[in-house]
Amino acid sequence: MILPTHRLLDAAYEAAKGKAKIGSTLKGIGPTYTDKSARLGLRIGNISRNDFTIKYHELKERHVKILSSYDFDYKNHEMDGLNFSAYEEKWFSAIEEIKLINTIDSEYFINESLNKNKRVLAEGAQGTMLDVDFGTYPFVTSSNTVTAGVCTGLGIAPHKVGEVYGIFKAYCTRVGSGPFPSEDLGNDGQRLRDEGNEYGSTTGRPRRCGWLDLVALKYSIMLNGVTQLLMTKADVLNSFDTIKVATAYTLNGKKIEYFPFEGSYEPLYPKYEFLQGWKTDISDVTKADDIPAKLAHYTRFIEQQTGVPVKIISVGPDRNQVIHL
Repeated sequence: MILPTHRLLDAAYEAAKGKAKIGSTLKGIGPTYTDKSARLGLRIGNISRNDFTIKYHELKERHVKILSSYDFDYKNHEMDGLNFSAYEEKWFSAIEEIKLINTIDSEYFINESLNKNKRVLAEGAQGTMLDVDFGTYPFVTSSNTVTAGVCTGLGIAPHKVGEVYGIFKAYCTRVGSGPFPSEDLGNDGQRLRDEGNEYGSTTGRPRRCGWLDLVALKYSIMLNGVTQLLMTKADVLNSFDTIKVATAYTLNGKKIEYFPFEGSYEPLYPKYEFLQGWKTDISDVTKADDIPAKLAHYTRFIEQQTGVPVKIISVGPDRNQVIHL
C-alpha cells in the first residue's frame, strides 16, 4: 500500500538529488517498494485487521523521522492540492471505500482461471528499459517491467505464459533523466513531440523524443520473449521525408550492436540507417493492402532486423485506427 508519507518521502528524496533526479512521478512508488523489500510495508489485506491503524501509525512515524533528517516540512507540503492532514483524511476515507470491495487471494483466482482454459491478459506498466534489474539503472522504476514480472506479480508459473505482445512506438520517447542514444534535440525531435502529443498525461511534462532504436528494441524482445510486435503511432511519421533508425552504437570509439552496462554511465552514439518516409496521411487506412509501400518497407525492415513479425500497426489515436497485417 502507498501511504501518504510514502509520497512525502518520494518528494524529499527527489528534491535532495538535485541535478541527478530521475524524474519520479512523485506518487510514492519507490519508497513503497523500499518498505516492501525491508519487510516493513502494509499490504491491502491489512486493512481488514484490527491492528491496521496501529500498524499505519507505526510506519508513518518511521517515515516522519526520515523526513526530519531532510528538513522537510511535511505538514505543509501539498499533495493533489491538499496539505498533509487533509490528504491523510481523504486517504482513510478511501480505505473505507476499499473495505466494501470483496477481496480474494488473487493467485488462486488466476491459476484456477487458467486451469479452466480461460484467457488472461496481463498488461505490464512502463517500458523494458525502465526495469529495475535490466533497464538503464539507476534511471529506472522500482519494479520489474519485463514479462517475468507477470509471474512474480500475479503468482503464475513461467510455463503458463503464452503469447507475448511487444508494443512499441514507431519512434522513441523517454520521460525524465537517463540515457537515450537516439534522442533528437533538434527540430525533428520537436516535430515528433508535437505530432505525437508527447506530453505527460499526468504531469504535462514534454517527453524526450527521438528515432526508433533497434538495439534497445532487440534487447527488449530478448528479455521478454516477444512473439509478436505491435507498432503504435505510425501516423506521427507521416510528414517526414527521411526516417532514421538506430541499428548500432559507438561506445568509446568502438561499434557495438548490444546495449552495454556502460550505457548508463558513458555516452552512446547511434549509427543510423536512413529510410524514405511515406509522406502521406495514413489515418484513414483500414486494410493492409492499402498501406503505403514505404510504410510497408519500414515495417519489413523492423521485422528483418528483429526476427519478429509486426502483426498490428496503429495509424491514429482512436482505438479503431489499427491495421492487422
